[in-house]
Parts: sequence; C-alpha cells; structure tokens
Amino acid sequence: MQILRQSFLAALTAATLLLATSGCRRSHFPDVPPGYREFAYVTNGAANTVSVLDIVNFRQDRTLEVGANPSGIAVNPLRNEVYAVNTQSGTISVIDTENNRIAATIGVHRQPYFISVEPSGHRAYVANSGSNTVSVIDLDRRREIAVAGTGEQPGLARISPDMRSLVVTNRGSNSVSIFAVAPREDSPHPGPILRLRAAFPGCPGATDAVILPDSSKAFVACSSGHQVMAISLSAAPDSWAARQDPSLTADHLLALLDVGQTPVHLALKPDGGEIFVSNFGSDSISEISTYTNEVSNTFAIGSKPVQGIVSADNTTLYVSNFGADSISIYSIDDGHLIGNVHTGSAPDALAFSADEHVLLATNAHSGDVAVIRTQSKQGPTLFTMLPAGKSPNAIAVKAFTSTR
Repeated sequence: MQILRQSFLAALTAATLLLATSGCRRSHFPDVPPGYREFAYVTNGAANTVSVLDIVNFRQDRTLEVGANPSGIAVNPLRNEVYAVNTQSGTISVIDTENNRIAATIGVHRQPYFISVEPSGHRAYVANSGSNTVSVIDLDRRREIAVAGTGEQPGLARISPDMRSLVVTNRGSNSVSIFAVAPREDSPHPGPILRLRAAFPGCPGATDAVILPDSSKAFVACSSGHQVMAISLSAAPDSWAARQDPSLTADHLLALLDVGQTPVHLALKPDGGEIFVSNFGSDSISEISTYTNEVSNTFAIGSKPVQGIVSADNTTLYVSNFGADSISIYSIDDGHLIGNVHTGSAPDALAFSADEHVLLATNAHSGDVAVIRTQSKQGPTLFTMLPAGKSPNAIAVKAFTSTR
C-alpha cells in the first residue's frame, strides 16, 4: 500500500510539473484571436523578481530580475507597459510587455510600496513611506518630475478617474492627504503639479483607499481600528455639481463608518454603488452603500480575509481568506455565500483575466498562483496552479494584440 501511495504521489507531482511548464488546454476557455497575448505579472518580495505568467497557455513565461523587495505593481491602460515598485531599492522597474523585459528603471525615494497610473497613461504616482513624500512620474520620459511632502509613512497614493485629485493614506500619522493635481505641461493653466488641498486626521493606520468612478468621493480603510473614512472630494469649479452647491468645491469629511476589526482592503463594485471591506481581524466582510455612506451589512466570510474583487457585472464578490487557504464566493444580488475554492497556502492578492473567465490568486506562503475558473457547470473551481517566486505579494494582468 505504501509503495502504491508513493507511486501515485510521484505521478501526481510529475503531472503537476508538466502542467505548469507546458500549459493547459486552451479548449477549456473561449478562443482568442491571432496575435492575442495576455500575461500576469507577480511581484515576489523575497526573491527580488517578477514572475511572468502566460494566461493564454497557462504556463510560466519567464522570471525577471528587478530591484530589492518588489511590492506594488500596476498596468498602463494605454501602453504595453507594467510598473513594479522596488521597496528596498527605492526604484520603479518598467516592464515592456511586448518583449517581457526590463525597459527602464526610475529612481524615486525611500521605501515606496504602491504605484497608481492615471487613466491617460502619461503619469504615475508613488507613495514613499520612508521619506514621507509622494513622487510624480512622467511615464513618457520615464523620470520623476515632482515630489511633495505627505503625512508620516504614506502607504498608498491613488489618482482619481478625472485626474484632478490624489488621495494619499498616511499610516504613521493616522491621516489622509488630498492633493490637487495640475494638468499636463501642455495645458493652458500651468502651475505646481501637486498642491496640498486638504488633510484629514483620525484614521488610525490609514491604508487602502478607493475613489468612486465619478471622482466625487474617497473611502479609506483605517486598518489599526474598525472604521472606514468617507470623504467628499472637491468638484471642479465649473462643474454642474459645483454650480448647484458651491460648498462642493471643498473637500470635506462625510463620515467615519464602523466596520469590523482591522479593515485592510476595500473592493469597489465597478458601478461604484457599494464597497466591500475585508475585516482581517474579525473574519468578516462589511458592505458599504456609497450613496448613503452607511454600512448596510456585515457577514462572516472566512479566516483572515485580506482582499476582495468584484466581477464586472457587479454580481459576484471573491474574497481571499489568508488564514483558510481558500477563496470565498459571495453572491451580491442574493446576499449569501455561494461556496469556497481551495487555493495554495495564504492566498492574498487577486486579479481577473481580461475576459474574467479566470481569477488569479497569489499564495504568499506556497509561492505560487491559483488559477480559478469562474464559469463552469460546477461553479467556480480550481483549474491549475502556476509557479511564482518566494513571497508573492501583488499581481497585475495585461492583455493586448501583438502586431509582430
């Protein structure tokens, strides 16, 4: 019996390795057009690398050497580039996705963690936790063009969809900074790129933040406590909203909303109507209405929920349970848990493939990525596992059609 069991495990291991290196059958998924390419980029914090995963053929494409302790990663929406933040090196690695190579390295400041790319694809914003600053990067010229002081230990700098407001969360000073962002240099209204517009104290351990699609509000997770801060963002002086109510031209605090303990991540529905808060310390998810600025529901989800993501049709929430080695699936319309999918050890960051037929989950402890089919007769199921590096902590997906 022992010999049979060993033979079975050996065969299973060999099959898994073959699957990871040679790829899975594309016939399980919709066809893609000629020249279509899609890759997932995973920052491996303890390996100083970025893993490139081929999401068309479901295999590892290559591993890129970057700076020390890569953390955040972001995609340019208009250009075939991806940007990895190297926390210990104080740099940004520019990845050319056409060739999957490092095209440039941009210096910023001490201990950057997160990068946000504006919708135009021309600028990016980096919070430098070790220097209490935020950097503005010109992505066309691949260099820093401005730097501004923030609160203590800024962890995140997120640009609004209208590109007028930059929201910075300051973990060390328990505050949120709001900057006005000047238009590009070819604008007829020149001025400083960043101007501090408002600051809001009273958000212990401020970490994650989301901004509504209409750029009217920001919500910030106060991770050292049990609240989410809701902020009204300044409207443009010539906008319809400002003409109706001149007070809307100033940023102001709307509410501090009680959620669960240690809220670490905010998942915004694509339509902007609701936010789902991952309460790491109380094994729950809180649902916030962005229209009323109220918590409508809190429900148990799994051990140590750390991140959530909502499908494009606004119907389904997926939550990575760091302490349960699973992904929970929650039906937003029906208001109940659909089921759970087992992953590797300590699932963390999540990302959809472009068509959302696949959900990718990085596993922090096992150093791999779970590939979950979102659409099948059995419901969401684990399809395969792809190798990453040591301590993967962020993931981004880029899809494009190559002309070569």
